[in-house]
Amino acid sequence: MRLASRVLLGLAMLSPALAMAAPGIPAFSSSPGAGGATNYTFSIEALLLLTSLTFLPAALLMMTAFTRIVIVLSLLRQAMGTMNSPPNQVIIGLSLFLTFFIMAPVFDKIYDSAWKPYSDNQISLVQAADLGVQPLKSFMLKQTRQEDLALFIGLAKVPPLNAPEDTPLKVLVPAFIISELKTAFQIGFIVFIPFLIIDMVVASILMSMGMMMLSPVLVSLPFKIMLFVLADGWNLLIASLVQTFQI
Repeated sequence: MRLASRVLLGLAMLSPALAMAAPGIPAFSSSPGAGGATNYTFSIEALLLLTSLTFLPAALLMMTAFTRIVIVLSLLRQAMGTMNSPPNQVIIGLSLFLTFFIMAPVFDKIYDSAWKPYSDNQISLVQAADLGVQPLKSFMLKQTRQEDLALFIGLAKVPPLNAPEDTPLKVLVPAFIISELKTAFQIGFIVFIPFLIIDMVVASILMSMGMMMLSPVLVSLPFKIMLFVLADGWNLLIASLVQTFQI
């Protein structure tokens, strides 16, 4: 699938070490040894490639739309009181595919502006890394609040910047993460309100009827599920969640 390949290639541009493993570089090299033996040497580029792969999950989680999406979906499950339904695997899988959907324009820009020229030997590795990170930085800057960015600029004692695009990743990434956390909890608060109202109404009715031994959460659960289904909640939530991102 072309989108999946562009996702992987786009994330690979975040790590210069990963980009060093260009096509045509063998993982192993051999040389003749004494007595007709053959000596094998593991390529340093391949070693750097395997090492940098460990950072790709962190980049996917912390530098894309994944954080906001998975938190909102988790808070929705808690608000409905459905315990482990949908299960964690479904929430994470849905969050990943929604992340690919939202980040597709960014990955396309990384592929067109950085990876494709680099694979065609039109630009150097350093130029490809600089060009590849720009679309991702632009995405994160649009989602990051100015006060969060100013906080980490002050903590890192970064000299005055000529433009927002000059913000280093060591400052932009943590500012982006806390901005995403704040936005996710704000959306989660709005999602909680209608389900909280149902819980309060059911609890009041049960108390007025003297049914103290019956759990209000157990009684309100089918009503919350019915409300969510009748309102086409998944459609409304996903549409609103995707629209919160400024691409």
